[in-house]
Amino acid sequence: MGKIKIEKKDVWIDMTPMSDVMTLLLCFFMLTSTFLQPEPVKVNTPNSVSEKKVPEKDVLNILIDPSGKIFLGTDNKNDVKSMLQTMTDKFGISLNAAQKKNFYDNSAIGMSIDKFPAYLNLEADQMAEFIQTQGVPTDSIDGGMSQFQEWVAAAKEANSDIKLAIKCDAKTPYKVVKTVMSELQDMNENRYQLITNLKTGEE
Repeated sequence: MGKIKIEKKDVWIDMTPMSDVMTLLLCFFMLTSTFLQPEPVKVNTPNSVSEKKVPEKDVLNILIDPSGKIFLGTDNKNDVKSMLQTMTDKFGISLNAAQKKNFYDNSAIGMSIDKFPAYLNLEADQMAEFIQTQGVPTDSIDGGMSQFQEWVAAAKEANSDIKLAIKCDAKTPYKVVKTVMSELQDMNENRYQLITNLKTGEE
């Protein structure tokens, strides 16, 4: 008896619905994700057991590098514009449109306000190198507030709901962190968060 040959048929699966779903998911993540603002210096934060998360928006980040230099930054562009306007008006600094745009695109604050015009005329790579050698001054001006305090006050004026977060390196001298805390306490800013890495069981 002869063998019965079964006709082979190709199985065709319509992938159109899957590609549509993937496109929708991609668009969703692109529209809802937030991009981290590059920091002027890299720090290795100390470990702690706290699991409380820092808010993702309306935060003024106070960054302290291992050598004790202080930098400020926030992701809210409207707050950045208002802060810059407040500080340039207060200290009599004049910036042109190109310099202001350069600052908004690279909105890290990390030097004395009088150095802003020259700093904002540099190329992007030169700006990144220059700011690492600076730091926001914490010395009081004529017995009044320091530039660090003035920037914090400008941020609070721009956004009354803004929260403060201190991020320092594990090797940052304690006296520098204490100075920052004292500066904030002098302004009656007693609520702030310390950014750390979550300590694992092995540590």
